[in-house]
Amino acid sequence: MIRYATPDDVPDILRLIRELAEYERAPHEVKATEDQVRESLFGTDPKVFAHVAEHDGRVVGFAVWFITYSTWNGTHGIYLEDLFVEPEYRGHGHGKALLTELTRVADDRGYERVEWSVLTWNRPAIGFYEALGAHPKDGWTVYRMTGDALTRTARS
Repeated sequence: MIRYATPDDVPDILRLIRELAEYERAPHEVKATEDQVRESLFGTDPKVFAHVAEHDGRVVGFAVWFITYSTWNGTHGIYLEDLFVEPEYRGHGHGKALLTELTRVADDRGYERVEWSVLTWNRPAIGFYEALGAHPKDGWTVYRMTGDALTRTARS
């Protein structure tokens, strides 16, 4: 079962975020707290949204996403920040159901794209996405500014 997340799901979402970070070989990078996740998803003006996948009443997967905008198309889209299903529940359709639900949200709202990033070494995820018809964006590299560089630039 796929559904929008509720405030009661926050502990499970944070648990899955930590499991995802472990899978992506970066558990030390998770700094989010339950209070931050709750405020981000369910505060007075949320900018990020989540769906969860349940199996026998247990949250076994999640998708966290936010709305983007294409100046060239003049339409919004969805950026999938994270999609994760616990390893023992993979192959049961939960990941596909989560991604399908996001495409339904986009289609229902008239958005023209759903996009995300994937680690180049994550061949299982790449195969999964390509089997659904997704393709990599050639010629683009993701850039990120954080920490000292962000602070230095902001204060310059």
